[in-house]
Amino acid sequence: MTISKRILTGTVAAVAFAASMTAAQADTWRYAFEEAITDVQGVFATKFKEEVEANSDHEIQLFPYGTLGESADTMEQTQAGILQFVDQSPGFTGSLIPEAQVFFVPYLLPQGTEELGEFFRTSKAINEMFPEIYAEQGLELLKMFPEGEVCMTTQEPVSEPADLNEVKFRVMTNPLLVENYRAFGATPTPLPWGEVYGGLQTGIIQGQENPMFWIESAKMYEVTDVITCVGHNNFTTAVMANKDFYDGLPEEDQQVIQNAMDAAFDHIINYQKGLHEESLEKILEAKPSMTVNVLDEDERAPFVEAGKEVEAKFIEMTGDSGKALLDQFKADLAAVTE
Repeated sequence: MTISKRILTGTVAAVAFAASMTAAQADTWRYAFEEAITDVQGVFATKFKEEVEANSDHEIQLFPYGTLGESADTMEQTQAGILQFVDQSPGFTGSLIPEAQVFFVPYLLPQGTEELGEFFRTSKAINEMFPEIYAEQGLELLKMFPEGEVCMTTQEPVSEPADLNEVKFRVMTNPLLVENYRAFGATPTPLPWGEVYGGLQTGIIQGQENPMFWIESAKMYEVTDVITCVGHNNFTTAVMANKDFYDGLPEEDQQVIQNAMDAAFDHIINYQKGLHEESLEKILEAKPSMTVNVLDEDERAPFVEAGKEVEAKFIEMTGDSGKALLDQFKADLAAVTE
């Protein structure tokens, strides 16, 4: 999608919504997310919708990826109060909220579903520190949750950082993710998601990263030949509400939202058990020639070493507030992994 079309899409949607009713008055609440209705964010949103509608008189209207433009559009619409809820990865909010880039410090998060679930459920950094930071941008942070181990798809095999030399690797428009892939040896290339498939098909880019379910769902395997898992990250996303809308709700409605978020979180953690493996099976069934490399601990060592400089870059970008958040992040992780 071109920039002009993206802006037009967002503007038309904004005008249409604003003409109908304001966010704080809405009995129908609008919720946009970055994936298809059958993907992880869509499953979470559907469960949230079910819980809200079962326990209140409100209706939730869901908008999957692409229906309201790109990620920048849905964030603008949420901050403007046109959308009540938005699910957006810190990968896209990193420029707006620099501290959210902590999720792109490589080899920080564990890969186990149970450990991840407990971390996101109990973390002081996520549940106490982040809401204050998001509030400064007019956003009520409701829930963060993991979506699965991130793996690379490329045209050629990758067994060490040198294999990514001169590879134009698509990244989200996130400064720290750019530094991550630069440290890994690639040429990081920010690109809107809607242009990734075509970019891989035409050779404008030669690689991208995503959780396995999204590689399968978005058919990234059709335009790449190799999947490589180096264990460097687990995709994270965040559900937010327009803060003026949320603060203007009666306490009863706020509690309905919180309860629905908790139920959706438990549901999505359980839903993801085995999802990575199931998605990989579907990929190999659709394309038996696909090469899959899961690097072991020794093979990952050069990537781990290269990633150390990214943590320093994060602190450089975010200053004292970022360092305090990272320190708490590590303490919270230690509490559930040691």
